[in-house]
Amino acid sequence: MRRGPVTPGRRGAASLAASLAAAALIAGCGIRTTSVPVDAGAAPSRVPCRLSASDAATRPPGGVTAEVYLVCASELVPVDRAVEAGAVGSDRLAVARALLKEVRRTPTAGERRAGFSTAIPAGLRVGPARDGDPAGAVRLSSQPEDLSAEALAQLVCTYAESEALVTDGAVVLGGPGDYPPRGYLCTSRTKARPQDLTTPDAVRLR
Repeated sequence: MRRGPVTPGRRGAASLAASLAAAALIAGCGIRTTSVPVDAGAAPSRVPCRLSASDAATRPPGGVTAEVYLVCASELVPVDRAVEAGAVGSDRLAVARALLKEVRRTPTAGERRAGFSTAIPAGLRVGPARDGDPAGAVRLSSQPEDLSAEALAQLVCTYAESEALVTDGAVVLGGPGDYPPRGYLCTSRTKARPQDLTTPDAVRLR
């Protein structure tokens, strides 16, 4: 049987029937259509910023663990690192050097898998205070203000965990130049947005 040409009316009816069939199929699958945009929130992060038990630092014989701050998901997150026992004592310079060594060190494979990194320059060093420096000061091989915001925040927050390196609640850092040392605070804002700060909060020393 020969069919005649399809008229616009027939094409419209066929299109409507196809749309109704598709809607019925979707409804049968339990999916409800909506014309209102749905905000399901941000996609879940694939960076856990958390070490597995097998990747966590273990205390070496005769040693201890210390907390250092690394960068993960644009924030500062503490991790435990194994250090020598003398690194958590009262010798300010020994503690400052040991903690700098750990926070500067390239993250382990397990830490990298969890999303951790460090912004501390490989060549950064720490030395003793000078005559006339405020109590509790240590001097870096670079001016603190010349470090990246993340690097300075990492160092300040790491040092802030040690009683030997805190004076009146602040970490006192100077550089190789003639500028006087400044006191820096590690705040919740420092940890949450280190990359947005020129420096961690600085305090005027007495």
